[in-house]
Amino acid sequence: MMLEPLLILELALLGLGTGFLAGLLGIGGGMIMVPFLTIILSGRGVSPDLAVKMAIATSMATIIFTSLSSVRAHHKRGAVRWDIVKLLAPGIVIGAAIASLGVFALLKGSWLALVFAGFVGFSATQMLLNKKPKPSRTLPGPVGTLSAGTVIGFLSGLVGAGGGFVSVPFMTWCNVAIHTAVATSAALGFPIALANALGYLVAGQGVAELPPGSIGYIYLPALAVIASASVLMAPLGVKAAHALPIPTLKRVFASVLYLLAAYMAYKGLSI
Repeated sequence: MMLEPLLILELALLGLGTGFLAGLLGIGGGMIMVPFLTIILSGRGVSPDLAVKMAIATSMATIIFTSLSSVRAHHKRGAVRWDIVKLLAPGIVIGAAIASLGVFALLKGSWLALVFAGFVGFSATQMLLNKKPKPSRTLPGPVGTLSAGTVIGFLSGLVGAGGGFVSVPFMTWCNVAIHTAVATSAALGFPIALANALGYLVAGQGVAELPPGSIGYIYLPALAVIASASVLMAPLGVKAAHALPIPTLKRVFASVLYLLAAYMAYKGLSI
């Protein structure tokens, strides 16, 4: 696959958009990247089934860089709950390893697309309903937090997202303020992305029909262009996140997720 000027432009625009939304919503950008990367790869001759897998893997690899830029900006504002990051991170690594090294390689791209759509749609609904948690509810103990982290890491590994679509609703359900949840989710994006990207790299070794420039399921040219652009925009998204009122931020989060869930459901049913 040639990296022609039009492809570079498409990837750069995608990186700018996802970087902004990563900072704004704490979703790592994967919710945006996966559908659009699937379109870009499919349009350049990659089989639909393989395109979905490569989009998920490449998206996750870019989150390694986007999350660092985003969390740095959030940390400067004192918004990251590092105590929560430390509690959830071990489970996240476990869940990510199970997903990216095992289940991901076994599932067809159509099933991965449908899983993506289902969980993203569920997360959007939970956010839009805006159910108030019981005032007494807090984060679970060590075992519960480890289990929650494992689920977040596993689901992120299947759909190529930074985990914000699960971790933000989970933390707000536990009475963590939405702005703090978004910032903390951005910090969680790094261990999620690193663990899963390594898994995709290993799991994709020896897979036939991968385009030139791929390492495992990760398409390196797209990784380089998107990561460079997204890192520039993430701090602007962070600034917007802290300026928006909480109800508006939740509606934006839910609306974006619904649109992407609908597209990936369509894609999964058509493969």
